[in-house]
Amino acid sequence: MSLRERESAVRLILERGPVQVPPDLCAAAMRRGGRMLRRRTVARRLLWLAMTAAVVAFLVWALTTRPWVEPPSTTTPPVVDW
Repeated sequence: MSLRERESAVRLILERGPVQVPPDLCAAAMRRGGRMLRRRTVARRLLWLAMTAAVVAFLVWALTTRPWVEPPSTTTPPVVDW
């Protein structure tokens, strides 16, 4: 498309009258925006709940298995009856 064709296309668009906007456009946008905000809030709360559950599960696992304690040696038997 050449420069003159683009200019003429822009002039045609600008010479047209303003576009008619539906009368309930603002109300529909407000409803949609409210729905989006509620979904984001629910998603954020579910994410925090899942993260909290993961931390609690990790703490329970760590306290029951105690992975920081060295396991007993199994290579030599315990000394008894000296």
